[in-house]
Amino acid sequence: MSTALIIVDIQNDYFPNGNMELTNPEKAAANAAKILEWFRQKNKETIFHVQHIASNPGLGFFLPDTEGVKLHESVLPLEHESIIKKHFPNSFLKTELESKLKEKGVTKVVVVGMMTHMCIDATVRAAVDLGFQTTLIEDACATTDLTYQGKVVPAEQVHYAFIGALNGMYANVVSTEDFLQQEAKTN
Repeated sequence: MSTALIIVDIQNDYFPNGNMELTNPEKAAANAAKILEWFRQKNKETIFHVQHIASNPGLGFFLPDTEGVKLHESVLPLEHESIIKKHFPNSFLKTELESKLKEKGVTKVVVVGMMTHMCIDATVRAAVDLGFQTTLIEDACATTDLTYQGKVVPAEQVHYAFIGALNGMYANVVSTEDFLQQEAKTN
């Protein structure tokens, strides 16, 4: 069984001075970089970088031909790694991600990235619906505060609400450290 890494939307606009700054994106990106490094050492052909490009300028971030749309320096792809461009929260919707995974015989995916409550949630659910056994590295993800009817939901609560909802039914949710320790035992 082949396992692939899917790095979702770790892009400049989510970092300080970006157009959609998240809470603690540097910590999540540093953990994602650790997972990326492990995959580079073990599974060189199964790394997919997903890049969201806004199809509607009204979104205000990830606009084409801007610094903000570029993949963040912490997880820049190597020449042989795939970049999947998307226009929707779900990394599989109207992209070639599913076909490229199946082409490589992938049955398991490991997901990291941003934003927990949007693209990570949509991508994890879609991966499971498409039959992939899914692991989510929760501390390699980041989100932001949300507001509804004048009530602010802090980013940490948003993050853990979505992680909690995905854990078990949709994904095996683990920390970066736990993932790396588990993999060290099995390899």
